Amino acid sequence: AATFIFGALVRGWGFEWAHELTDLTHLPGPFPSPPAHWFVNRQYHWRHHFDNQDAYFCGALTFVDRLMGTALSIKGKTIAVTGASGTLGRSLLLHLRTTGAKPIALTSSTETVTVTINGENVTIPTVRWQIGNETELAQLLEKVDILVLNHGVNVHGERTAEAIERSYQVNALSGWRLMELFLATVRTNKDIACKEVWVNTSEAEVSPAFSPLYELSKRTLGDWVTLRRLDAPCIIRKLILGPFKSNLNPIGVMSADSVAKKVVKAAQRDARNIIVTINPITWIAFPIKEFLVSRYFKLFSRPATAAHPAQTKSVAANRDR
Repeated sequence: AATFIFGALVRGWGFEWAHELTDLTHLPGPFPSPPAHWFVNRQYHWRHHFDNQDAYFCGALTFVDRLMGTALSIKGKTIAVTGASGTLGRSLLLHLRTTGAKPIALTSSTETVTVTINGENVTIPTVRWQIGNETELAQLLEKVDILVLNHGVNVHGERTAEAIERSYQVNALSGWRLMELFLATVRTNKDIACKEVWVNTSEAEVSPAFSPLYELSKRTLGDWVTLRRLDAPCIIRKLILGPFKSNLNPIGVMSADSVAKKVVKAAQRDARNIIVTINPITWIAFPIKEFLVSRYFKLFSRPATAAHPAQTKSVAANRDR
């Protein structure tokens, strides 16, 4: 209480140093990076102002928010999910909808996506797209708060030129293009604080999936995401999921519904690498792999420009004049 009163007094007296010393989270200016993971920086704190007031309660460390599941508010957010007509896609849409989000189904299927809630079929707004035509979604992504990249293909034991092309186009390149389109929409402080990308890279990043091309393409996407996270303007989460039963993996042992529920809960606890698997090796191997690869990329690559997106846009406009 004494610290709070002292801070209020010195700010009221007009000392120039008072705000920087006693009210760091309310300093003006562009945000230099996404919300921090363990500590409450300006970006993390301002989500309490930009977003749902019934979340983001911590003032110094984020531990309590992570424990309570209030480190990320999903309520009212527009969340677009690719691979929405698949087993996991539908389950994600279901749990996002029941958590209060406004989900959008992105699918290559011609059918409108529906989910069953309390015994009733609920139609999810559905947008159709095709691999290679990602730019057609650019206008939609401007209105999206969270993009979930969940689409994929498994050619199993094939190793033809066509199988290689298809695996990399679907599992790696299309996801990368969509992610970059979405990151280009992060321009303001509110965007930096509230927008996110979730990428389903699979535990194939560190474990065999008995499908070489699936493993190779998913590992490629995973490494690209690790590299991009070093300079990303918003939070990027990885979904490291084990073998759940689906059309891609009919012999999976986990329930897609259970996996989707755990993914949403983990995101609300601000897990940046969301691991859901029955394989204990993944829980050990993935964090080690991610840490070492991230450090390697940081040491042997150059950082992107640190300019705030809004500042960059302003400079470009001045040049055009």
